[in-house]
Amino acid sequence: MTPPPNPTGPRAGRREWAAFAVLLLPLLLVSMDVSVLYFAIPAITQDLDPSSTQQLWIFDIYAFALAGLLITMGSLGDRIGRRRLLLIGAVAFGLASVLAAYAQSAEALIVARVLLGLGGATLMPSTLALVRNIFRNDQQRTQAIGIWSGAMAGGVALGSVMGGVLLEHFWWGSVFLVNVPAMVLLLILAPLLVPEFKDPAPGRFDLLSVPLSMGAVLPVVYGLKEIAVEGLTLTTTLCVAVGLAVGALFVRRQRTRPDAMISRDLFAHRVFGSGIALLTVAAFAMMGSAYFTTQYLQSVLGMSSLEAALWSLVPSLAIGVSAPAAATLAQRYDRRHVIAGGFLTGAAGFAVLALSSTDSLVVLLIGTAVIGCGVVTVIALVNDMALASAPPHKAGSAASLLETGQEFGGALGMAILGSIGTAVYRDDLAGSAPQGLPDGALHSVRETLGGATAVADGLPGPLGDAVLTAAREAFVSGMRLAAVCTGVLLIAAAVLAATLLRRRAAHRAGKPVRPLVGAR
Repeated sequence: MTPPPNPTGPRAGRREWAAFAVLLLPLLLVSMDVSVLYFAIPAITQDLDPSSTQQLWIFDIYAFALAGLLITMGSLGDRIGRRRLLLIGAVAFGLASVLAAYAQSAEALIVARVLLGLGGATLMPSTLALVRNIFRNDQQRTQAIGIWSGAMAGGVALGSVMGGVLLEHFWWGSVFLVNVPAMVLLLILAPLLVPEFKDPAPGRFDLLSVPLSMGAVLPVVYGLKEIAVEGLTLTTTLCVAVGLAVGALFVRRQRTRPDAMISRDLFAHRVFGSGIALLTVAAFAMMGSAYFTTQYLQSVLGMSSLEAALWSLVPSLAIGVSAPAAATLAQRYDRRHVIAGGFLTGAAGFAVLALSSTDSLVVLLIGTAVIGCGVVTVIALVNDMALASAPPHKAGSAASLLETGQEFGGALGMAILGSIGTAVYRDDLAGSAPQGLPDGALHSVRETLGGATAVADGLPGPLGDAVLTAAREAFVSGMRLAAVCTGVLLIAAAVLAATLLRRRAAHRAGKPVRPLVGAR
């Protein structure tokens, strides 16, 4: 069993909270970099003239590199020190930002985005692991991880808005250069305020596990994201299959080697494994809803990108408050029930989303706000429980596995819910598309809402309006069914959370925990 809550443990003082504030800097920037290019792509296209394939890689390669390297960097941080890895990542992230800002070709920008993903993969698990080590009092740690989770969710929403504002006044490279002063500040403050922690007896670093972990994660994440766009094809199926096969080899290696990259001690308590599963479901719901709501704002309601990004900040205000509020609730009530309540809240949000029509902005904002509040509650508390169940000297590996689970969940959400929405969209348009369209135009209309919008723009008024109306109604029908399916999934997850996350016992099954090397 896992350790009990320790509300009477050593309480963090001003220095520890100042260190925590410093750790929020890289977290915000890494999460903002996921969405900061939403508005910059047109300017980049005009300046660098990338091909359509290069344009996709400019946008996606950052997330792929981040996901593929999380496990490796989490394990590396346990060995060389989490603060040291954080500082190395800050240097890499800052330099890559400069390279991206002044890239003279599409190829150079793609390489810079890969390096940004590498830097992000060092920063993300390091910040969460250091929070786990800095806050020894369970109540304070829960509060800190709640703020951490809210900042991560808010950073994604803020990134697109910040990118839009910068592009109103500066050239596209400014969306990358904004990272540099923050990284310089981190390099100055972290050595002064953030203590070092590492595993005192980490063993050898298993180099072969590095390509195996990347070979397991990258093809699966890539394949799932492509399924959301292209549907189930031979290429996407092979990508996922190859990733799963390499993943099986990676798991086998971790189970049999004494110096495994992922310590088997992490899974000694079911709270950790259950936590990864529940975080996967939570990210599934969050990214699945984002897949539909961003398209709804722009293609159904006809908003510009900047206008859509500004409206998307409205739910983020509620989401940013929900994680700290969840931490407070968890101190008063059994956190299993609070987590289950988070899933039920998310399900209620999807029920609201299922009531959407083609002109229901208020319904959409309410639904997404409720979904976000529920899901972020789950993410904050499950992260806290899972990290608390892991040995402190393995906090880096634990954090990286939890974040990798969320990457998988997000990719699954986009793939599965996107496929449901696409199937309904095409089925509806098979019978409702206006007559008299050329074959090529009809194919584009039935393929995607974006294609239908492009076709409608080139048609005479009444016919174009008819095409757009039919396409928008079909898209909303798909969104409603996906919302119902996700709501049912979250209700099931609530039951699982209440069942799997048992109250933690007094000691870790008699297994001593090695002391953690680090200064306070």
